[in-house]
Amino acid sequence: MDVASPARAATTPEPRKTTRPLLRWSVHAAWVLLLALVTEIRVGRFGFHPSDQGFILAQAWRVLHGEVPHAEIISARPLGSAVLHVADYALPMPLFFGSSFLSMIEIIVATIAFATLVTRRRVREWGPGMTAMVAAASLINLNAFPLMAWHTVDGITLTACGAWALDAGLTSGRAFARRGGLVLLGCAVFVKQSFALAAVIGVLWLVLHPATRTGTRRAVRLVLDLLALGAPGLAYVAWVSLGGGFTEMVEQLTGGVPAYGERLLGLWLDDPEVLTRAPVRELSFFAAIAVVLLAVRLPGDRLGAAGRAASWVLVLAGAAAVVWTVVDGRFTGSSRWADVLWWIVAVSVPVNAAVRRKVPWAGLLVLATGFMTSLSWGNDTPTLLTGTLAWAALLLLSHLVPPRPRLARRWVTATAGLTAVAVCGWVVVARHDQAAYLDLGHDRLTEDLGAVSPAMSGIRTNPSTFRYVQQIRDCVDRFPARRTAVLPDNAFAYPAFGLRNPFPLEWPLPLEIVGDAPQRMLATTDVLNREGGYLVLFQTVPSRLLATGGPVPAEVPADTPVFTYLGLETALQARLTGRVVTCGSFVGKYAP
Repeated sequence: MDVASPARAATTPEPRKTTRPLLRWSVHAAWVLLLALVTEIRVGRFGFHPSDQGFILAQAWRVLHGEVPHAEIISARPLGSAVLHVADYALPMPLFFGSSFLSMIEIIVATIAFATLVTRRRVREWGPGMTAMVAAASLINLNAFPLMAWHTVDGITLTACGAWALDAGLTSGRAFARRGGLVLLGCAVFVKQSFALAAVIGVLWLVLHPATRTGTRRAVRLVLDLLALGAPGLAYVAWVSLGGGFTEMVEQLTGGVPAYGERLLGLWLDDPEVLTRAPVRELSFFAAIAVVLLAVRLPGDRLGAAGRAASWVLVLAGAAAVVWTVVDGRFTGSSRWADVLWWIVAVSVPVNAAVRRKVPWAGLLVLATGFMTSLSWGNDTPTLLTGTLAWAALLLLSHLVPPRPRLARRWVTATAGLTAVAVCGWVVVARHDQAAYLDLGHDRLTEDLGAVSPAMSGIRTNPSTFRYVQQIRDCVDRFPARRTAVLPDNAFAYPAFGLRNPFPLEWPLPLEIVGDAPQRMLATTDVLNREGGYLVLFQTVPSRLLATGGPVPAEVPADTPVFTYLGLETALQARLTGRVVTCGSFVGKYAP
């Protein structure tokens, strides 16, 4: 079986050469940067929560200082994202603002990569209408997600760009692009285990493509290609092993709670009646349309004008179901609208394959990436791929209609695309303004965290969270120490204030505590007691209180109970022998 991506194979004419390629690439780079910057300025910088907004940056901070993954940094996932986001520290802008800006660039570039694969059109061939529609899909992909460095965003981007480069290299015969794509797919595996399927996709794409079976020295070429795919993994394992963490790596990466995507795959199994309720009812409607469309299109043109007219009506009805799923979803993960879009694509792929007698491999790639995205502890739904899923479903549908009437003029498609961007942008802004991620509405985000740390300039939050972050800075200034920890939900503090965390965990959530994490955390207290030079702060205000703008006390007694998940923080507090200190809403142990 050959992959459909050989797309531009012998039976397809060479694409029209575009003029001024550098100018066209510059225009596309400009709109990507502009859209990312505008999104960050209007949406991304509003809202802050001390827990996960800073988690990846804290791990990158440790890697930047030479710490070895798994040996010195306990993690339930490979630390590929921490390695990638070391680059955030080199951006010529405040750290947290720049990191969010870079995250939006990742989302846009991934959307572009998927669009080129599904449409089979190079970026340089896009007109303003196509470009605007991809920009709109990027905004839908963001939906209500907070802009921050995150491993799932990295995994999607590496998978999309890796497949894009691999396909371009195989089609053009350029070894650098082909192997570069394989390297990116190999990197995707090491940002999160759920993206291990990216490597399998790379192998299948490589082996099944006709270009792999032509030319001389095919065996040598295939070995070199597979080495490129495995190079990131080999480098990561070698780095960890040389740092003495191989055994710990195996224990940590295999010791977490598994995720199987059961909610996505069993969307209606627990409650079949959900198929009659929004937004899942759109899936029922789409599936019915797909069955009728299949019956109409399988005979080809033998049904004549009536068949062609019916095909157009059915495709437009299917497109309406896709659009209405996005509308009904309200950009909220709890509605499971992303799951509905994933299943719509799952229906579109076999229908497209049956009618066109060719497997739409790009559609399968989008489907596989959506599944990998859903393998999560917290956000087990492919919301970060909703725009791409909707776009893929529409394109797979559009390929099923008979020869199309004369295409609309460019200004018409450009106007439609820009309207889509404006509508999607308005909805994204409205959704984030209503309630930022674990923060309040836009009008109540009145404080700029740049007043607390230059690394957080431009980030706006509510007065309670601002006071909480300010108290951490005041504590650090009041009790200076070589090693400082702020437990449990304050990973942001290490990169924001330039602190060195003596413990091997940034964020000791129950699900993040893998392997021998409790023992190593307790053993670290013995080292601190022996060596001194530490400040360990324990929060007394629950993180969920900050999300609602609840009160943060100016001072608390030394015996105030600390906030803890499994009692680990309480055990650490009891074991440390430094003097008891209080500072704002925090209690701690201090040994200068």
